Amino acid sequence: MNNLINVVAVIPFYNEEKTISQVVEKTLPFVDKIILVDDGSTDNTVKNIPSNEKVILIKKTQNRGKGYSLNQGFKKSFELNSKITLTLDADLQHDPNFIPYFFKKIVNYDIVIGNRMHSLKKMPIQRIMSNKITSFLMTLKTRQKILDSQSGYRAYKTEILPEILPFYNGFEAESEILVNAARKNYKIGFVDIPTIYGEEVSKMKALQTIIGFFKVMLK
Repeated sequence: MNNLINVVAVIPFYNEEKTISQVVEKTLPFVDKIILVDDGSTDNTVKNIPSNEKVILIKKTQNRGKGYSLNQGFKKSFELNSKITLTLDADLQHDPNFIPYFFKKIVNYDIVIGNRMHSLKKMPIQRIMSNKITSFLMTLKTRQKILDSQSGYRAYKTEILPEILPFYNGFEAESEILVNAARKNYKIGFVDIPTIYGEEVSKMKALQTIIGFFKVMLK
């Protein structure tokens, strides 16, 4: 790649000391910059971040939520004048080797989302039901076919980010982004990705997330 910032990966994290190094190392070959947003981690995640000139760390002392972290990363990517902004999680549920598939797809879309719902064998039943319901409701809300509303593995054309930034700070922000994008008539596409669940404990609080989702639906 040349000196232009073509692709930036935004990776929010909270207490991911076991996986952060692998995620960064596997993502680096595909991007110009990685923006890591620390959501107030209390473990050794920051110490385990590989030293690399392509890595930018935004560190927060308080846990504000994934939506807040995404906002911080998006604004930084826009400041860097990047062309494409990728988002992926820091717990290895999103395989960076699939990044090129997002590049191919986003030529024809404004947002591309990694779709796990094509293969449900490895997805917990409660996640399947939750995702099917929220994706159906988001399809009605956005008037675009939403296959996997809960996937945080996404690619955005950076130029649209200022218009779709979320207001909410929690996990519901990723649904809010889709609503904001649909209102601007931006095209949302999907690319199939594998479903990966390890031994990680979800940081998503069910009741809080449900309440947040319905706030977005009523927005």
